[in-house]
Amino acid sequence: MKTFEIAVIGGGLAGMIAAVALGRGGRNVALIAPPAPRQDRRTTALMDQSIRFLDRLTLWDKLKPAAAPLATMRIIDGTNRLLRAPTTTFRSAEVGLEAFGYNFPNKALMEVLEAAVSAEGNITRFTAFAAAIEVSADIVAITLADGETLAAEFAIGADGRKSMLRETVGIDTRNWSYPQTAMVLNFAHSLPHENISTEFHTENGPFTQVPLPGNRSSLVWVQNPSDAQARSEMSLAALSNVVEERMQSLLGKVTVEEGVQIWPLSGMMAHRSGKGRVALIGEAAHVFPPIGAQGLNLSLRDVMALSDILCGRPELPVPADAGNQFDRKRRADIMTRTASVDVLNRSLLSDFLPVQVMRAAGLHILAALPPLRNLVMREGIEPGGGLRDIPAAIRDRLRRKKA
Repeated sequence: MKTFEIAVIGGGLAGMIAAVALGRGGRNVALIAPPAPRQDRRTTALMDQSIRFLDRLTLWDKLKPAAAPLATMRIIDGTNRLLRAPTTTFRSAEVGLEAFGYNFPNKALMEVLEAAVSAEGNITRFTAFAAAIEVSADIVAITLADGETLAAEFAIGADGRKSMLRETVGIDTRNWSYPQTAMVLNFAHSLPHENISTEFHTENGPFTQVPLPGNRSSLVWVQNPSDAQARSEMSLAALSNVVEERMQSLLGKVTVEEGVQIWPLSGMMAHRSGKGRVALIGEAAHVFPPIGAQGLNLSLRDVMALSDILCGRPELPVPADAGNQFDRKRRADIMTRTASVDVLNRSLLSDFLPVQVMRAAGLHILAALPPLRNLVMREGIEPGGGLRDIPAAIRDRLRRKKA
């Protein structure tokens, strides 16, 4: 039986990044990552905090050529309701950044991660599935589908929403669904996007265009399931016209590319993110609708927290309670983000007038008050970052009054 300090189960983006981070942090890592079953045509927007983490792992320079900066984020009320919110624009320059983050194809990040895993001497990759897992107070034993066995001091479940590791240690989940389906596609356009991401709020959910390199963008269009199904069966030319109309022709002529996908919207949150010698990251711990660019950013914060816990003293054995430490460290962030995404999404679906008033008023206040808008932007980039800046902002304002 081969032994390792850490076993990462799952070869998606979160699992691969975790393996690279912990391997470069000095831990001996087993990565149990069968080949992906199909090509991922989706894109991901990572915020500045996540980009800085990839940069520390020496991954960002290799990914950057495939990425487009998000310098401006614009929210437009595209509903036909009586109470409509004003257009609200967030500019990264207001918080001293060239970009809030960057958008890139998932395929590009996976290629960078595959190369990094292959080059990392602290990572041993296994391409067979985990067939059985046993967790004890001292060790995690894993039997692979090809019969090989291995043991680790600590196991990380990055094996998706049906996580075998999560079920093995008996961590329950809360699951919910939405009456919505997300259509995901990429499209070319005749006018430059100028690094502006535009989100139209509609009665059925957000319609979000995010820049890609060149005159191309990605789109996540949350809509009624029957409408999504019908539109997914359109010709690309007909769908291009529909997307262009919904975009109000802001980007000129639209040409939708091959690979349109639809995904029913649902959510999941594990009751715990860690326990003893086990931690759960990514969709093994939390599943979000594709709203607000939260999914992979939250997963990278999972990895950052694990790196702090497991790699602070890599010469020492992994603590037996590392999973409990991880759960305490991540609980508030996961619960807060889950609630905020859920509330935003349900507020768009609600026909209840007071809810519409609150949503419209909130965007109006953000548009009218730069200091509050600045705080919200910093919180979106790095949770806690905006709140940490409040004391300094108060002191600065007091100094100006005295002067």
